[in-house]
Formats: sequence, C-alpha cells, structure tokens
Amino acid sequence: MLIIMMASHSFSPLSSSTAHTLVLGTMPGQASLVAHQYYAHPRNAFWPIMLAILKVSELSYISAHALDYSQRCSLLVQGGYALWDVLASCERPGSLDSRIVRSSEQANDIGDYIQNHPALSCIACNGKSAEKLLVRHCQSVLDEQQRQGRQIRLVSLPSSSPAMASLSLTEKHQRWAEGLLG
Repeated sequence: MLIIMMASHSFSPLSSSTAHTLVLGTMPGQASLVAHQYYAHPRNAFWPIMLAILKVSELSYISAHALDYSQRCSLLVQGGYALWDVLASCERPGSLDSRIVRSSEQANDIGDYIQNHPALSCIACNGKSAEKLLVRHCQSVLDEQQRQGRQIRLVSLPSSSPAMASLSLTEKHQRWAEGLLG
C-alpha cells in the first residue's frame, strides 16, 4: 500500500519591525493548520503563558481564549514579541514533532528575518525540537551574527504543546517567564 504524505506549510511571521524577541516553534500542528492560527489547540499553553507574561490576563486557558485571535496577536506584537516557525514546510503525519520526516524539512529564512529586525536581541525556541531544528538549519546564520558583533541571546523553553505533559501550566509559565524576562 502506497501512502502519500502532503507537505505542511507554516504561516507568515507574526511580527513588527521593532520586535525584540522572536519565539520560534517547529511547524504548526493540525489544529493550527486547520484554523490558520498560531497555537490554536485549546490546550496549548502558548497563549495563556504569553498573555500572563504581558500582564494582559491571568494564567488560564479560559482567560487567554476570552480574547479573540486577532486581539491576542496584536497584544503579542505590541509587547515586542514576534512569532514564527523554524520550518517553512515539512511532511509530518499528525502534529507530533517527532514525526517530522527529516528529508522533507525546508527551513524559513531566519537569517533574512534577523537582518531585517535590528531590535531583535533574543530568539526563544518553543521546545527542544524547535531548538534542534534551529541549530540544524540556521547555526551558520547565528554564528555569522556573532562574528558581526551582534549578540542575540538564544533561549530554550519547554514546549507549550499539550503533548509536553510533564510540566503543569504554572511550571511552564515560570520557565518561560525566567527565560524571556530573566
């Protein structure tokens, strides 16, 4: 039996020209792809965490989703954060990063993004998979920035995915706040 897998494609970056921090995921999950929204799965901790860090709402799924998607995006961007994925496209059955077919990985142009965002001082990876992909596909870009004297702090954060169940929402929030604000 022949199984044909279709490539998934990431979204355009959610950003402003004055972004100080770029949060990178791997590739939108199935719920996000269907909704055409970053972190659309109702149990993904990204929006509750970020809105609590921005002091817009309390740390809860209900509070975060009380705001519509465009409001959440506006608040994130106004707070100086940008959102994107390391991969522009890949083949992946389902939503688990561990299922990404390595030979199908096509990275976004992170180097171009960095060049066009001079205020950027931090890249935060949403999970170990995003960090591994960033290093695999963009290490030379990061090294070149350092050679040019530009210091961009690389932060590894626990995945906001509901699949990362070893940490509670409160524990994830604490680690994200330490990484982004510390």
